[in-house]
Amino acid sequence: MSDPSLVRFRVALEGALAHLESRRQEINDLNVFPVADGDTGDNMALTLQACLEEVDRLAAVDRPLDEIARGEIVESVARAALLGARGNSGVILSQLIRGAAEELVSRPGELIDPVLLGAAMARAAQRAYASVRAPAEGTMLTVMRDMAAHVASRLAHMETPRLGPDAEGDVQERVLADILEEAIVAGEASVRRGPDLLPVLREAGVVDAGGYGVIVIFAGVVAALRGEAAAPQLEHHAPARISHPEHQSSTYRYCTNFAVTGVDLDDARYVGALEELGDSVLVVGDRTTLKVHVHTDDPETAIAVFAGAGEVSRLDVADMRTQVAQREARLATNGHSAAARTGVLAVVSGPGMARLYESLGAHVLDGGPTLNPSTHELLAGIHSVPAEGVVVLPNSANVIMAAERAAELAEKAVRVVASRSQQAGLAAAVALTPAGDADANADAMRVAIAGVRTGAVAPAARDDAAGRFGVGDAVGFVEEELVAWGEAAPTLEAVLTALAADAELVTCIAGEGAPLDADAIAALAPASVELELEDGGQPSYWWLLAAE
Repeated sequence: MSDPSLVRFRVALEGALAHLESRRQEINDLNVFPVADGDTGDNMALTLQACLEEVDRLAAVDRPLDEIARGEIVESVARAALLGARGNSGVILSQLIRGAAEELVSRPGELIDPVLLGAAMARAAQRAYASVRAPAEGTMLTVMRDMAAHVASRLAHMETPRLGPDAEGDVQERVLADILEEAIVAGEASVRRGPDLLPVLREAGVVDAGGYGVIVIFAGVVAALRGEAAAPQLEHHAPARISHPEHQSSTYRYCTNFAVTGVDLDDARYVGALEELGDSVLVVGDRTTLKVHVHTDDPETAIAVFAGAGEVSRLDVADMRTQVAQREARLATNGHSAAARTGVLAVVSGPGMARLYESLGAHVLDGGPTLNPSTHELLAGIHSVPAEGVVVLPNSANVIMAAERAAELAEKAVRVVASRSQQAGLAAAVALTPAGDADANADAMRVAIAGVRTGAVAPAARDDAAGRFGVGDAVGFVEEELVAWGEAAPTLEAVLTALAADAELVTCIAGEGAPLDADAIAALAPASVELELEDGGQPSYWWLLAAE
């Protein structure tokens, strides 16, 4: 990366992202509008990360960087921001970036001096306001507008010479840093006024998370321009009160984001149809690329609105009910622990089974009585796991393909370990190492599953065609082979005996309506193995068993 301007731009962008990352959880904890899902810091960080990755991609191209026009660079970065954006805050931040980029592109060859900087900030605010159907004052929109207005006023009333083409880089950066630091002071004042403009902030006793995120980003840029490790000091704000009233958008379950690429796309054409399906609708971009954000109960129908318009990609679905619950639990315990590198999402059925997985550090997705969640439910579950990478345990042969599809669509590193039963998945979950990456954890879990033999006893759902058992009789399996049937006790004993061969430990998980108590089960187990009894509460199966 030899081009000085691109190097300086990357340094500024990296500084902004680093400072945002350092305050990410603080920003998440402020998040109450439009939904208290606690992900504003995450979404803004993902947008900046996409920009940084695009700069690095440009730096790796074969042609010399001095042959790449500034317009091409800023347009490319603005598109990356759009495609990488997630959630209201991420999409609006992408529009701030695009607005600034449009101003820079409109003045090719000009040095970025205070006048051009002020114009870019004003264009950013205008673009962001235009992207929102019903702009709410007191949010990041207001903060950006107030910062831009301060810069314009400062330039109009103070003698600030334009920097000539021969200005040294450090002089240029020092002047820009001074201007931005003044803008940050104005931004902080705007953030403090937010609760006076937006009742939901006042009721929650909090400032706007997105507005605060904007000044955090600018503080990181100032530090980078000055070559300093520490950014300008900002006010810290207490997290929201847990008891605040929820915004009406929380009646919708899924925060749905995706990109559409095509020809002659018209963003206004789709807004009405999306508003019939939910709220917090944002459709932004250009004639070839749109980024869509909507809160809805029906992500598939929202995607179908764009049928025939172009290719849908970068699908991201987050369960806002889960996010709100996790945020409130974190705030209730003042928890601010760093996210794990890798987490587990397990598909489960039964309250006791969910508790068993959670005790091992796994996050659970209720698969219902049939253990058969949709791809979009799996995708929402994946994004609810607070980790860079996720290992999915489908725990049913019928869920594996849907889990693999969700993994393809996810914006995280996701690996699917093809667990075919809940008891096998438990053995895999034990192998989780949160500090390890997704690949290493997936490999360890596959090894763990390979060392487990599974069994089950269930009441027969229908009469056997061969006349061996009738509806309600016990049927026993080892792996997927039927090995016993008839009364519950001898059937379970036969399965326990088969699994005990070459095993040291057999785990037996009782389900809903299991007809034998713990003492009766213990009496059936071979003396050669240790028996561990658990309560899973799973439907359909009286007992799920695993031998190790």
